[in-house]
Amino acid sequence: MLDQTLTLPEDPEALRSFTARLLAEVKAQAILIEKLRHQRAGHRAHRFGASSETAEQLHLALETSEIAAEAMTARMKLPDVEEKDKPKRRPIPDHIRRIEVELTPGAEACADCGGRLRRIGEDVTEALE
Repeated sequence: MLDQTLTLPEDPEALRSFTARLLAEVKAQAILIEKLRHQRAGHRAHRFGASSETAEQLHLALETSEIAAEAMTARMKLPDVEEKDKPKRRPIPDHIRRIEVELTPGAEACADCGGRLRRIGEDVTEALE
């Protein structure tokens, strides 16, 4: 309506009719604006307001944390069950002869940087041949 050129009618009845239509359009736009403002306020309150944290949501959060705690305790109990299922090997008797094999690096220094090599750990394995 704003992009049209306005020509006012000369007849008083047509002028009254034109004015009534304009007033009806302004009233409809005012109602629409008020409706949109109300919706925006409702969305803001829902998203940012204290009412967004309802008691039901808090109840669900507590229930979720209780389920997580139960799952954690269940996981903590699982290693006990697994240990019972594993077969336990007896140690090799002392009267069986043992052979010690020490693996040493071929060089005294690192091939990449030239730094001195040092012992960082030890693995011991006992096996029957």
